[in-house]
Amino acid sequence: MSSYYQLLSRQHTEYGQVSQYRCTELVQGAWNPHEQHMAAASGVICAELEQFQPRPEMRIGRISFDILGLIPATDFEINTRVIRAGRTIELVEATMSAQGKDCIIARVWRMMTQDSTAVMGIEDAVQQRPTHLPVQNILGNWDGKFIQTVKSQVEPSTHRAGKGIVWLNTDVDMVEGQTTSDFVHLMGMLDTANGIVPRLPDLSWAFPNLDLQIHLLRMPRGRWLGLETQQQYGDDGIGLTSSVLHDDFGVFGRSEQILTLRKM
Repeated sequence: MSSYYQLLSRQHTEYGQVSQYRCTELVQGAWNPHEQHMAAASGVICAELEQFQPRPEMRIGRISFDILGLIPATDFEINTRVIRAGRTIELVEATMSAQGKDCIIARVWRMMTQDSTAVMGIEDAVQQRPTHLPVQNILGNWDGKFIQTVKSQVEPSTHRAGKGIVWLNTDVDMVEGQTTSDFVHLMGMLDTANGIVPRLPDLSWAFPNLDLQIHLLRMPRGRWLGLETQQQYGDDGIGLTSSVLHDDFGVFGRSEQILTLRKM
């Protein structure tokens, strides 16, 4: 099976962990042929965060990615460390660096779990995947090889410019030779939310996101990611893409992406 990345080495230090990676051609982004797609990059960072000093009594509750600039499609490293240790909450930081510069800084809150079934309540409506419809690639008009690896299912009546529901999957592993967990698999497609309901029929305006914020009601399960997404543009060059996140078992969280609007 093909993969987005190859792990070259991993070293444990007194401060944390440093891993070296090599890109495959499948990470190629949509805005620039020489950069990684943020979805793939966030997926490999999540793979590092998932296996970094795991604690069975805790799970990831929030992931915050800040994109510092172009993410080169070259060899890179991810440096992961604990920046706020704690018994019930813990803040972990992972920094992706390439060509001598930091590209992405990710911070994760890990939180202690307990049984809260008695007070559980979800307000977001559950969306069912349209399994009766063919698998296709509605993102195929975007450039870049990453997008070509993503397949989709969409009910046309739920999809329009600026708002819609799209279900995504991929057959590509995140890291060569490693089993891709459901969490990493789904997080590695989530950034595509910014491209599934563009407000304009052409690219007369670009709308790259500067961040990706994810809040998890629970850990996701399965291989299909459901994005119930709306994209909004303000009047001063700033926009916002917001998504309710679904898997085949229901709602598992929300995401936000702040956009810089650029006339092409």
